[in-house]
Amino acid sequence: MNPVIVIPSYWAGNTAELNAPGAYDHASDLGSLRPELDRCLASLEQVRALPRVIVLLVCPQQLTERISERVRGILDEHPAIETTLVTNREASLIMDHVSRIAPGVRGEAVSLRGYGAIRNMGLACAAILGHDAVVFLDDDEVVIAPDFMEKALYGLGHETRQRLPILAKSGYFYNKAGSPLADTTKKNGITTRWWTKRIEFNRWMEKALTSTRISRSNYVCGGCFAVHARAFRRVAFDPYITRGEDLDYLFNMRLAGMDVWFDNAWVVKHLPPEQTEEAPRFMQNVYRWFYERAKLAAASRRPDINTVTAASLMPYPGPWIGPGLDERVRKTALVRAMCSRERAAYWHIYRHGIEDAREYASAHENDYLRFASFWPSIVSGLARDEQLAALLERA
Repeated sequence: MNPVIVIPSYWAGNTAELNAPGAYDHASDLGSLRPELDRCLASLEQVRALPRVIVLLVCPQQLTERISERVRGILDEHPAIETTLVTNREASLIMDHVSRIAPGVRGEAVSLRGYGAIRNMGLACAAILGHDAVVFLDDDEVVIAPDFMEKALYGLGHETRQRLPILAKSGYFYNKAGSPLADTTKKNGITTRWWTKRIEFNRWMEKALTSTRISRSNYVCGGCFAVHARAFRRVAFDPYITRGEDLDYLFNMRLAGMDVWFDNAWVVKHLPPEQTEEAPRFMQNVYRWFYERAKLAAASRRPDINTVTAASLMPYPGPWIGPGLDERVRKTALVRAMCSRERAAYWHIYRHGIEDAREYASAHENDYLRFASFWPSIVSGLARDEQLAALLERA
């Protein structure tokens, strides 16, 4: 197997951009003394049989030169790691090739903008460079043991005892407290009563952690995720989803008749930066779940695609794509408009955001299904492109 590690690294020019509406969850400030990427790469230095590392540099277009210079400085501080840096310049050339291969694709489906499109850029780069397995790692995580790659590749490309192929698998993460479970001791009261997954998530996770090492997954940790070429040549990430593209990949795999598996021996440590504004992230999640539900409903009407139901995803994340979503969103937005410090933002979501999310879901419910039909041709076309391979080798 010829694996590669792909690390999306999100950057902003200043602190104000970190907290702007629609900003990425864990963007690094250009002025940070020790950015998350530096810490992540340092943890990789202990890993045995470490393969090439592709760093996807996500930053404002106008700051590409400044930020890429800073990031190259970080990469130079870890000379033992073979790295390939993909910036907006390399990405634009890859995007041009994608548009020629599949001119009918809507929007930027393979790019360095948008969670799903960024993941697709990682898969595209892996295909161009001839890698047959991709291990995704987030830059706000650290590897905690030298056998990280051995565990990442364990079982990948093989079959279960029931002769089911293991073509995508997720590990999990320890939080700052050193636990793999969501914290249920937080007393946030009525503002989270209808907007928390802690209990159902923990119920699923506890069972998975005490089961056999490899079990069928209802969960994906995007920063501890491995996918074999036999899967990523067929199944893309969804570029039209606002967030949660990692869990959505599990849905996409099932739509294609495949599974994501859970490896309870593969774990990293998650050290995310503090979030100061909650309302923009909540709004992204409202869009996400309405869109997710609409997409799966649209897929269920297609005889050529497998059906994914809320009932098949219990205890988590089934409730988030079921009929109770509307009330869950409405009550949370209203309560937070009355009780949180971001009252104006939540009141706007209650008045306008919910309807906007419904309209977005309705307008885009078939976009991924159309894009998915182009994806195998895109990967195949990129994999044979020697010019792009030479470009990335130089990077």
